[in-house]
Amino acid sequence: MEVILKEDVNKLGSRGDVVKVAEGYGRNYLLPRKLAIVANEGNKAVVVQMKAASVRRSAKEKTQAEELAKQNEQLFGSVTSSDIGEALTKKGFNLDRRQIQLHEPLKTVGEFTVPVKLHKDVSAHLKVVIEKETVVET
Repeated sequence: MEVILKEDVNKLGSRGDVVKVAEGYGRNYLLPRKLAIVANEGNKAVVVQMKAASVRRSAKEKTQAEELAKQNEQLFGSVTSSDIGEALTKKGFNLDRRQIQLHEPLKTVGEFTVPVKLHKDVSAHLKVVIEKETVVET
């Protein structure tokens, strides 16, 4: 018996595939659960439409997933010179936020080099690493 799969079926095929199955398996399992339809000429035309719709849906899901991945690299807030100053104070360094020469707040995840003006003739570069926050689920 030939059937057209309406859904992905494990170890048989994916949506839109025309597969040959045993009469009993098709009639007693696939058709009642609406996992497949009988492969006749009319239904084979429907397969072409199903595959086209599947391609469009897959492309849309891919773009949504890519947008979500880009959002994961963006911060919900921003890291400013005062945030960096507070972190340095916690580590035991005595720096004023005005000494940190951050031209604009950091808004993405990654590594950045930030100049620090220690004295009018002395400056240094500070490596700032912004990481994703780990969420512990209970």
